[in-house]
Amino acid sequence: MPIWVDADACPAAIKDILFRAASRRGVQVTLLANQPMYVPPSPNIRFVQVARGFDVADHEIVMRMTAGDLVITNDIPLAADVIAKGGQALNPRGELYDASNIAASLSMRNFMDGLRASGVDTGGPPPLSQRDRQLFANQLDKWLVRTGA
Repeated sequence: MPIWVDADACPAAIKDILFRAASRRGVQVTLLANQPMYVPPSPNIRFVQVARGFDVADHEIVMRMTAGDLVITNDIPLAADVIAKGGQALNPRGELYDASNIAASLSMRNFMDGLRASGVDTGGPPPLSQRDRQLFANQLDKWLVRTGA
């Protein structure tokens, strides 16, 4: 099962974890973004540059992925589309989205978006911590074991 990465906003530390997994486990990792980026030379790591525009990379990921694939993203609407297509989504902080929790996450995201639109300063997320990286790596390892990758 391949891993798809919404790479425009994916932290470098998370990409490094994914690159190591691709090398160690032989899993295909494909990064999609609307700007060029470096990926290490590997038969298991690909980069696809998409056209600029709102949600272009998201739409491309959903079009290319199949049921069972894993998508790495911070974008909860993208995660919902992935789950609707039978995939799983993992955010860089180690939260795995699936059919049991995506509706609540999407509802909270929409609520916060409404607050921001009305002028309420909701602040941003804290910087990615070492604990977040560890949670991400643990969830990724569980997915790799479950899928036999």
